[in-house]
Amino acid sequence: MTGAAGFIGSNLVDRLLNLGHEVVGYDNFSTGSESNLERAASHSAFRLVRADALDLEAVVAAMHGCDTVFHLCANADVRFGPDHPRKDLEQNTIVTFNIVEAMRRSGASRIAFSSTGSIYGEHSVFPTPEDAPFPVQTSLYGASKLAGEGLIQAYAASFGIRGFIFRFVSILGERYSHGHVIDFYRQLRDHPGHLHILGDGHQRKSYLYVQDCISAVLLALDKAPDQPVNIFNLGTDEYCEIKDSAAWICERLGIKPAFTFEGGQRGWIGDSPFIFLDTTRIKSLGWKASLNIRQSVEKTVDFLR
Repeated sequence: MTGAAGFIGSNLVDRLLNLGHEVVGYDNFSTGSESNLERAASHSAFRLVRADALDLEAVVAAMHGCDTVFHLCANADVRFGPDHPRKDLEQNTIVTFNIVEAMRRSGASRIAFSSTGSIYGEHSVFPTPEDAPFPVQTSLYGASKLAGEGLIQAYAASFGIRGFIFRFVSILGERYSHGHVIDFYRQLRDHPGHLHILGDGHQRKSYLYVQDCISAVLLALDKAPDQPVNIFNLGTDEYCEIKDSAAWICERLGIKPAFTFEGGQRGWIGDSPFIFLDTTRIKSLGWKASLNIRQSVEKTVDFLR
């Protein structure tokens, strides 16, 4: 598992170990946390490899003997992508090439890839299904993830691996470390009387609880059709406005700050004003989210506190 010390990765490591699997965690700790792996580190079925996924030979060596690859490491810094455009290419696209090439060389047979709903750009169809036509890409992050999807599909066709591509909405929950909830929480911790929001607050977003995300991924690996590539949207059947999420956070913290806004419809370049994914395909396998968006936001605030 790449990104094993990250938010989603470490939660998935714990779940796999609890299910009785042997797990090799792979992370360079550029953003991952040692504390996220405290539970896994004491488990005899877990082995940690500290290395960079840009090092192909290190990836090949670590992957030896594994049958399934969970590829979760990435540069998820969408907002500041234009400040360092090569970062998305290297850490998202080239790293994904290294992963599938290492699979070819090591004999690993399946890959579960964390893609993103951002690949749909600013779509006109909502909720957006997996087979929606792709519009023009609006973020370097989304473009780099879409390129990674293409590499997985091509390796599946050329070398017989099975690809499972998961297009996530933003994920929330325990060990959360990046995104609007932690940004708002830090602001409110430092100055509880004022919250500054990028955008006009009417951006409509969907979010998913991390344990629901993991359950969907594992269910798909078990029950998806037997074909070279399966693609699934992962999200909930609802969305909220950013100002609504901000209000829930403030209510959970017991404060009533003044809100200010900046940036119009988009908080930054590449910020999609509306993300809402059609999850009919994953639900057809028997999956259902256990928490709604507000519950996920509140659970994340409780973790941060």
